[in-house]
Amino acid sequence: MMARSGAALPPLLLLLVVVGACFARPAAAAQSHLSALGRTLVVEASPKAGQVLYAGEDTITVTWRLNASAPAGADAGYKVVKVTLCYAPASQEDRGWRKANDDLSKDKACKFEIAQPQPYAYAAAGPGTRTLRYRVARDVPSASYHVRAYALDASGAPVGYGQTAPAYYFRVAGDTGVHASLRVAAAVLSALSVAALAFFAVVEKRRKDE
Repeated sequence: MMARSGAALPPLLLLLVVVGACFARPAAAAQSHLSALGRTLVVEASPKAGQVLYAGEDTITVTWRLNASAPAGADAGYKVVKVTLCYAPASQEDRGWRKANDDLSKDKACKFEIAQPQPYAYAAAGPGTRTLRYRVARDVPSASYHVRAYALDASGAPVGYGQTAPAYYFRVAGDTGVHASLRVAAAVLSALSVAALAFFAVVEKRRKDE
């Protein structure tokens, strides 16, 4: 009997390992899904709803802090915060390469990282409060966007998030190679041409009246 028990032990251990792995997988997978994360951060961005920013020129100021409604100790494991630009739903339509996915490993909507992950630290303004300024990169394409911030733990896994959507979205005009000063000059010339046309129209009318 002892021999039989000893012989049966390795298969039993193997079975326990397999069962344990099966139970562990869903928990690990859940951590990579947005729906499994708590919306524990409040994120604010400087652009107003519908505002147009020019890639390579304009800047965005982003502020995040711990949500006051988050459970006590919710940020105990927060180490850094990663901030990204995300395509708005309207800019994802018929564009599979921009599609959002609840599985963050497959998500294609939030691929523009605003800056290197910032340390999550307690500040006078409140737990985890931090602000950064970001100049919109030249390679950001024309589309509507919102800002999302992920709280990451020591292993780099997302454990919380916050975003400006769906409250509002703003637009980015992709880099066309035309500098801002040229756009201003073009606008001035356009205004002058309209004024010149109006002036000549008045002069011509006076001549006819005479």
